[in-house]
This record gives sequence, C-alpha cells and structure tokens, in this order.
Amino acid sequence: MDASLEITLQMVITVIAGISAQVVADYLKVPSIVFLLLFGILLGSDGFGVLHPQRLGTGLEVMVALSVALILFEGGLNLQLRDLSRVSGSLRNLVTIGTLITLVGGGMAAHWLGEFPWAIAFLYASLVVVTGPTVISPLLKQVKVERSVATLLEGEGVLIDPVGAILAVVVLDIILNGGADPVSVVTGLTLRLGIGASIGALGGWLLGLFLKHAKFLSEDLKNLVVLAGIWGLFGIAQSIRSEAGLMTTVVAGIVLRTASLPEERLLRRFKSQLTILAVSVLFILLAADLSIASVFALGQGAVLTVAVLMFVVRPINIGLCTLNSGMTWRQKLFVAWVAPKGIVSASVASLFAILLTQRGINGGDSIKALVFLTILSTVFLQGLTARWVAQLLRITSTQATGAVIVGCNPLSLLIARLFRDRNETVVLIDTDQDACRTARETLGDMRVVASSALDMEVLEGAGLASVGTFLAMTSNGEVNRVLAQRASEEFQPPRVVALFPSDGQPAAASKVQPAFMPQMQLKMWNRYLTDNAVKLGETLLREGELEQQQAHLKSLIEAGDLLPLLLEREGQCQVMSALETWEAGDRIIYLLHDPKPQLLKRLGGSNAPVKLSPEKLPEVEEIPVPVVEPPLQEVQ
Repeated sequence: MDASLEITLQMVITVIAGISAQVVADYLKVPSIVFLLLFGILLGSDGFGVLHPQRLGTGLEVMVALSVALILFEGGLNLQLRDLSRVSGSLRNLVTIGTLITLVGGGMAAHWLGEFPWAIAFLYASLVVVTGPTVISPLLKQVKVERSVATLLEGEGVLIDPVGAILAVVVLDIILNGGADPVSVVTGLTLRLGIGASIGALGGWLLGLFLKHAKFLSEDLKNLVVLAGIWGLFGIAQSIRSEAGLMTTVVAGIVLRTASLPEERLLRRFKSQLTILAVSVLFILLAADLSIASVFALGQGAVLTVAVLMFVVRPINIGLCTLNSGMTWRQKLFVAWVAPKGIVSASVASLFAILLTQRGINGGDSIKALVFLTILSTVFLQGLTARWVAQLLRITSTQATGAVIVGCNPLSLLIARLFRDRNETVVLIDTDQDACRTARETLGDMRVVASSALDMEVLEGAGLASVGTFLAMTSNGEVNRVLAQRASEEFQPPRVVALFPSDGQPAAASKVQPAFMPQMQLKMWNRYLTDNAVKLGETLLREGELEQQQAHLKSLIEAGDLLPLLLEREGQCQVMSALETWEAGDRIIYLLHDPKPQLLKRLGGSNAPVKLSPEKLPEVEEIPVPVVEPPLQEVQ
C-alpha cells in the first residue's frame, strides 16, 4: 500500500474512532476520555491492530504539540477572572505548593513502592503533577457541581499543565545531563514560565487589539486569525526556550478573554469544537500506541504507587492548599477525589520514553506504562464515580441556590424577597430605570441592574453561571421566552423558568419551563398585589390526602383565585413551573386572591402596602367535602 494512502487511512480511522467515542460518551453521559482510551487500546497493536501511530513518525509529535497548544489556549480563554478571584488563594497554592507536594509524594511512592531509581521516580512524579483541562472540562460538563468547585478544578487544570510540563522538562534535563544544582533547576523553571507568560501576555493583547479594530474581517475569518496567531505565538516561544510555548498559550487565552471581544462567544464555541477534535485524535493515537503488556509487567508496586498518589498524596495536597479557603469539607473532599490525568501527561510521557531510549537510559518504557496506568486508574475510577460522589456530598449545581430575575414588578419583587428571606442571593434586571429605583427602595440592599438582559455580559455579571434559577417575567411573553432560551444555551443554569403563554404541555427539546401556571395573567396579579387584595399562604402536601389537596388547589387555580409561586422540595426552593408534578412532602407557597371590598380595607386601615409572610390559610387548608346526594327512591 502506498505510504501516503496508509497514513491517510490511519488518520481517517483515528478521527472516526475519536468522534464515535465522543458520541457514545455523550449518549451515556460519561466522560468522553473513558471511551477514547478504550477505543484507542482496542484499535492499537494490542487490540485489533488497525492503528499504528508510530508510522506517523515525527508528525505525531507535531500533532501533539499543536493540539496541546490549542487545548491550553481554549482552557485559558474559558477561565473567568471574576470566578478565579474567589478561589485565587487556593488556586495559587495548588499551582505552587501543591505541585511540590505531588512531586515529592509521587516520587517517594514511585521509589519505595514501585522500586524505580530516584531520578526516574521523580520524572514520573513530575509527569503526574498535572490534571488537565482535556479531562476536567468534559467531566464538569457531565457532572454539574457548584461553581466555586468547578472554577477551582478548571483553574488548576489549565494553569498547572504548563507548570507541570516545564517541570518535567527540567527533571529530564537533570537526568540527561547528569545532575544539576538547585539554582539552575529553579532558574530553568522560572525562565521558561517567564518567557512564556511575557510572550503570551503581549501577543494576546496585540491579537485582541487587532481583532477590535479589524472591522473588515468576517466573523469566520477572525476565528482563523486567532488560531493562526496562537500557533504563531506558540512557535515563537518554543524557538526561544523549549516548553515555554505552553505557558504562552494559556496566558494568551486569559488576556484575550479580558479584551471583551464582541464575537467572544462565537470564538469560544469555535475553539471548543477544535479542542474536541484535537482531544479525540490525540487520545486515540496515544492509547493505540500503548503496550498493555508493559503495563502488566509493572507489577503490584505500580498499583500501590498509583493508589498512594490518589488516596494519600492528593488529599494531603488539597487539605493543605485549601486550609483557610472557606470551602466546606464536602467541597474539599470532592476536589481531593477528582484529579484525573490528561493529554499533557500522556503526550509528554510518550515523548520522554523515546528520548530516554535514544540516550540508552533504562526506564523510558516503564515510565510511559506507569503514567498510562495512572491515567487509566484516575479516569475510570474518579471519572466514572464523580457524579455519584458529587450527589453523595450534595454539591451538584442542581442544588445551587440563588436566582437571577428579569423584570421589576410587584410580583417579581415578592419572589425576590422570598428567596432573600431564605438567605439566597438574588439579582434583579430591568431596562426601566423607574422600576429599578422602586425595587431598590422596596428591597433595600438587594442588587438591581438597570440594563438589558439580552446582553449576555449583563447576565454574566449578574452571576448567572453560579445561581440555581433564572426567571424571566417581564410583561412581554415572547421576550421572556427568548431571554430564557438564550440564558439556557449560554449559561445552562439548573432551572430556567419564564412567563409566557402555555397550554400546560411540555415543549419538545426545550429546557425552558413555563412559570407558575398556564395562561397566567401577570398584570392582574400585579394589580392584586398593589391593591393589597392578596394573602400569602403556604401548604404542605400530605401523603394520605394528596389527591384531595391537588384537586382542591387545581380548582382554586382554574378559578383564578390562587397563584402557586414557589415549591420547596427536599430542602430546596424553586420557582413553580406550570408543568410541575406535585408530590407528597412538597411545600407550596402561593398567593390567594382576597376579594375583600376595598372600602372595608380602607376603613380598617389596611390600604397601605403590607409585608406578606407565608401562613396557613383556611381557604386552602380546609378541603371541602363533596356532597353526595342520596339516590331518589321510587314512589310505590
């Protein structure tokens, strides 16, 4: 077979296998790296023998380098400095102190348990210092956790990758050159990080400046300009100092994010698609190149080494680095559990194995096998159990609290106050300055933003990425629907509710739920609130009377006398959806129309606005007993 055709078929099979693995993982809702590794091993020399990555020669190294540069840039581009500032202390500790703890702990474990020489043991430890956005980011998309936890894991994955890769290069230099003094080690590490960060910061700033002023460029061409620019900066940094390019791409992504480009969301989406393709291809190729026999040849000591790294070194690392962070023990335990290794560990280990073998130094293949054993163990054990652990620790984002509410009207202010009374953060958004002023006067210190919620930057600034509920309840139903759909697509909050005309049936393929009840009249209920013609009630659905209670509430809703507002279930409060199915144990907070004559209200001095508090109302609690008429008797 012609050599060019053979390489072409190798790449075609790789891409098909990689994308197939992504599809299967997305369908089964598990981290994609699980199937990427499985498919790669099955197609490799120890499986069906279809893929032979070594035939790509140095082209494989080039693909790895450019793909890792793209992956790290995308990771830096997705980092939000606003979120990072909340975990900056812990993140700084993880990248510095945490790196040292993993290096020392992993090296000791590999030497004493794996019986590796000290030099090779520390080379292994330097390779597994990293976690990696290639695994963390897809994992966090599948396992929705609290925003602070996700930010810390994402930040660690992106920032520690270049640090770990450069550290590994420094350790390799020591091995190849027969030792080095501590000063030269620190100097080599600092120099690479400094050069990379400087080129990345300057290049990212110039790239952002060019994109802002290049009005003649189409959006598609701007995305390709960024791709060419990033690879150009990576090449410049690599030519000055080896491995400095990794830090360049991360810093360039962070700086470009701060430039606030108008097309930033489109850019992030384009880079995300390229990253998925790059990760798919690399993991398939590197896994196909792995010798399973070399992994089994490591013996029991290697398994113990990986176990110590996962169950001893990582928890110590997290415990010390988050000591005064304010994180809960549940959050710390989850971060300690989730540390899967990614593409940087795999690619650098493969490269180092080749270099050590070429220099005649034993241990190259063993290092590669031990690194892949670590990747397989962390990915399969931690990746597949992450969702279960998050649910067990109750730190999933479906349990996230707080709300962003669009629309300042009497009903939305009442809902905002009810959330605040539960110590949940609420942000109100409206374009009407007068309505915003009224909201501030009514709710005091609650944050009110006078701007358009159609601007995604406004929603981002309101913290929609970290709250549990998005509620759109302006006076325009279609605007509410559009707002909710865009918020769902861009930020994916756990609960998206909007006030729009609904027939009470779920919409196909829509994550937006209609608020409160079908055909709800916002203007009417706002008037009731303004006139004090309502009572705020609460009721608990009981097991033995569930059907009777549901029927009674439904009759009041259909009569227009009752409006369900909030549903409290298992300790969590959420805005009532018109499609909600009530269960025994649910606590419903509602408004009940009180048609008491206005004259009596004025005579009783109750015309002034009053602060409503949930109470049990007899109109709802007392379920009417249906009257059964006796059958008519025939007259004899």
